[in-house]
Amino acid sequence: MSRVKLTDTVFRDAHQSLLATRMRTRDMLPIAEKMDQVGFFSLETWGGATFDTCIRYLNEDPWERLRALKKAMPNTPMQMLLRGQNLVGYRHYADDVVDKFVEKAAVNGVDIFRIFDAVNDIRNMERSIKAAKMMEKHIQGGISYTISPVHSNEQFAQFAVQLAELGCDSICIKDMAGLITPKNAHELIRAVKKEVNLPINLHTHCTSGMAQMSYFYACQAGVDILDTAMSPISGGSSQPATESLVASLQGTPYDTGLDLELLTEIKRYFEKIMEIYAPVFNPIAARLDTNVLVYQVPGGMLSNLVSQLVEQKAMDKYEEVLVEIPKVRKDLGYPPLVTPTSQIVGTQAVLNVITGDRYKMVPKEVKDYVKGLYGKSPAMIDPKVRLKVLCDEEPITVRPADLLAPEYENAKKAVDALKLAKQDEDYLTYALYPQVALKFLQGAAVEEQLIKKPPASAVSAPINAEPMALNVEIDGESYLVKVAPAGMTIEEAKPKAPKDGLTVPMQGVIIRYKVEKGDRVEEGDVVAVLEAMKMEQNILANKSGIVREMYINTGTTVTPGDVLMTIE
Repeated sequence: MSRVKLTDTVFRDAHQSLLATRMRTRDMLPIAEKMDQVGFFSLETWGGATFDTCIRYLNEDPWERLRALKKAMPNTPMQMLLRGQNLVGYRHYADDVVDKFVEKAAVNGVDIFRIFDAVNDIRNMERSIKAAKMMEKHIQGGISYTISPVHSNEQFAQFAVQLAELGCDSICIKDMAGLITPKNAHELIRAVKKEVNLPINLHTHCTSGMAQMSYFYACQAGVDILDTAMSPISGGSSQPATESLVASLQGTPYDTGLDLELLTEIKRYFEKIMEIYAPVFNPIAARLDTNVLVYQVPGGMLSNLVSQLVEQKAMDKYEEVLVEIPKVRKDLGYPPLVTPTSQIVGTQAVLNVITGDRYKMVPKEVKDYVKGLYGKSPAMIDPKVRLKVLCDEEPITVRPADLLAPEYENAKKAVDALKLAKQDEDYLTYALYPQVALKFLQGAAVEEQLIKKPPASAVSAPINAEPMALNVEIDGESYLVKVAPAGMTIEEAKPKAPKDGLTVPMQGVIIRYKVEKGDRVEEGDVVAVLEAMKMEQNILANKSGIVREMYINTGTTVTPGDVLMTIE
């Protein structure tokens, strides 16, 4: 038995799980040299939700983060999490975008590509694996682990065979929610090793409280690599603590050989970092929660779910949403809960709860999933749900990406027309997230501030605090009123549409209109698209008539009840 190797996730999955992916590059670089000295198998630094968060909330270039970390840690393989045909987004991208993205990721510093598909559809992984192979990089094929009536260890082992046949260099059992039991960890690793002669990596989360014991049983079964996180950002919905595992395995056949004193020095740095990010740290994501064995909410999903409910001012619905999630998952054919399916299932569950009417509001992404555009669901989708979501549309049966026309050149033309490209990677940033990227590339993005809540007795507001928007009705007219904290200047309340105007159903950003002033619409027509909870939600006309007035510009953040337009 050789030493067990470790992949540390502190620069990606750990803070994605506990801090909603908010760690800045400037807080990673000071400790990077020390991390490079440890002797990790790899450091997970990129991919997952980091790309989106960088441009959406941090006003950071994700490509520059990758380059900076690679320069600071030249001796340790840099690893990223790649969602197959989804790359680092929430939909499938055309093959030309996949090829170009993998190429640029490799050139900028990625050494190991952990590639997976949310529903374990091998067709969605083939292109990115081929692209990484062309760049002569290490490919770690990921198995999205879950438990359901339609999943088994035998099935996962056969999927590992398919990954090996595609040329993967190692296999990762990716347990996103901390569901794997010690017994199952042992049996699954043995089953996979029986089928393929490749190094096996086990990735799990501490949410259920079983991770450390599952890791030890995995060691006994011959696991080669384990994912951990530096202790200040470990536990809960993150990974087991690196230092604890190193100490636990000392003197055993599985000894990592890593320097505990050096790790302790690094730990002190991250303790200070956690103080900086206290405003985005949510205790719910950090606590042990055995309910995950029922709800199966993965680490990264949990902190973002909390963030979304807070955004929608619906945190009181948290428990209801948790109960709804497994129901939606069953309806949708038991997809493993990992991005983007975790977002698809979680967002639909939130909408079902806050509207009080299941599948009354269905985001575009949910409809696309039911149609088969994310791949083949593990089990049959509930026919009643399929009918309600798709109406008379037929689902597809081909590889989803086969239906996508090339995208990269169009993205390049759009960016060039606006003269926004400073580097080739900017074209990819736009191709992946056109709406968010446009604001970022134009220099209009603003870094989200880490503001601590003031004491209840505080009179003045913290810097960068935002006013609260309220809709006030006076004599049949609706007015948008902003109430600002002390010391902040606000605009006068502006008259809005009559009370029967079309209102916004939830908080989000208006990303585009489907109509113009003066257009005729029929009740139920899509008139605008709202981005809420990272999903696109259609806003439908509340009646038939002519669009007389439009009150909110695209790119504007709106709150429930804001009047969008009048239709007469």
